[in-house]
Amino acid sequence: QVQLVESGGGLVQAGGSLRLSCAASGLTFSSLSMAWFRQAPGKVHEFVTTINWSGSTTYDANSAKGRFTISRDNAKNTVYLQMNSLKPEDTAVYYCAARADTGTRYYTDKEYYHYWGQGTQVTVSS
Repeated sequence: QVQLVESGGGLVQAGGSLRLSCAASGLTFSSLSMAWFRQAPGKVHEFVTTINWSGSTTYDANSAKGRFTISRDNAKNTVYLQMNSLKPEDTAVYYCAARADTGTRYYTDKEYYHYWGQGTQVTVSS
């Protein structure tokens, strides 16, 4: 059974940085395409960024471009989200998601992801 465990969330001032981590177990990590989504209070899940199984392909939502970077370490079964220049509107619960996929195509809709973490809260104060 695949388990995804996020960590690294917290409270940060606007303009600050956070690095989220998501540790995976239960499947061969290098066979997984990974993504980060977020959900703000009263809003639906929003795609943030994704990375393919090898790390050769990434795709960012417009809200993340230039500020957020996704990366992965297949030796550590972990995907990361480096968030810089944080804004109050980045406040949300951030979820790690995975799909079994060894291609290069990227997916931004949450229904394409089979496995989800429990989420980690990110709060950005103004």
